[in-house]
Amino acid sequence: MGVRSIIIAGGGLAGATAAKTLRAEGFTGQVTVVGAESHHPYLRPPLSKEYLLGKAAEDAVPVVPAGWYSENDVDLRLGVRVTAVQARERRVQLDDGTSLAYESLLLATGASPRRLRLPGTELAGVSTFRTLDDSRRLRDQLSPGGKNVVMIGSGWIGMELAAAAATYGNHVTLLGLEEIPLAGAIGPDLGRFFRGLHEAQGVSFRLPASAREITGTDGTVTGVVTDSRELLPADIVIIAVGVVPETGLADAAGLALDNGILTDASLQTSEPGIYAAGDVANALHPFTGRHHRSEHWSNALNGGKVAAKAMLGQDATLSTIPYFYTDQFDISMEYSGFPALAAGAEPVIRGSLKDKEFIAFWQQDSRVVAGMSVNWPRKAQPGAQKTIKALISARTPVTAERLADASAGLDQLLPAPA
Repeated sequence: MGVRSIIIAGGGLAGATAAKTLRAEGFTGQVTVVGAESHHPYLRPPLSKEYLLGKAAEDAVPVVPAGWYSENDVDLRLGVRVTAVQARERRVQLDDGTSLAYESLLLATGASPRRLRLPGTELAGVSTFRTLDDSRRLRDQLSPGGKNVVMIGSGWIGMELAAAAATYGNHVTLLGLEEIPLAGAIGPDLGRFFRGLHEAQGVSFRLPASAREITGTDGTVTGVVTDSRELLPADIVIIAVGVVPETGLADAAGLALDNGILTDASLQTSEPGIYAAGDVANALHPFTGRHHRSEHWSNALNGGKVAAKAMLGQDATLSTIPYFYTDQFDISMEYSGFPALAAGAEPVIRGSLKDKEFIAFWQQDSRVVAGMSVNWPRKAQPGAQKTIKALISARTPVTAERLADASAGLDQLLPAPA
């Protein structure tokens, strides 16, 4: 542990987890976390799920209690941004005029919502979705119900927000560029499953469709004009068309970039002493031998741990199987695996889409590369995601018939111990 000073640029889950891991691993040097938001580092998944629906209080959102930072001698600087990285000098410049020296630097700058260039995005009632403040504002807008909501974006966040808006009793119309929502992520059949789930709760779809213009009166949104010139009435418009990794600091510092900041499996960038984790990192994964950039919370959580250990000179790699989950209406879904490897493969279904209880497996060369469990009966056959991850890691061929056979326990799919 020869390093004495570590700076973490980014106050999200990856940054806070890195700070927590540094102290847990016995690091006694200076730790500084620089966060652009005024809030203590918090978890993002509840923002579009439990917190947005009023099922979770604000104390469920922070990564660690607010007092943890001072109790563990972590210098947490909120409402401040790192504006420049001087790699040769090993210094960072902050927007408050401060200059700080580091021996190791973690870039955990996250991502920002992708913007749409069309008339009307500045109107009151139109917003993107990313932060705790966004979730608070949207909850206040949606909770009375009875409003016309136009959701632009048919990905996971768009579908979660549409579900929340409909749950509050609003009239929701969702626009997306795909013919079937989520088809690019999980294929057409399962995309239709989620669409049907939404339509049963009153959500209307315009697919494929895009917004041509957002209309308004006296500075407030009144509608959305689609590319087919249909006018959709709107009191609230939410734009959720993906995010863009915040690579500006890394670019200016001369770090290698490609769909984020390129790192090795230990999350070190092309510049010695500088690491990257979370949404911004495009990390080499030991399992696939490819670079992967993940925008899900488990990647930020595990990446923060790995980066912290690597900065301390430990042999740490980001080798965990990617994971995320979603809650929409009465559906709880978990997914483990590599979407890039599953792309184009026909899923093998164990259980029943009609009964809303099933597991979908994706295979490549008869080996499981991804798996999704929906409302799987944990008491009867526990450990679906654990089994899926073990199957992926084992790389053992499994027939589609065995995967689909719900009469056999999930543990029977695993190879026998050597």
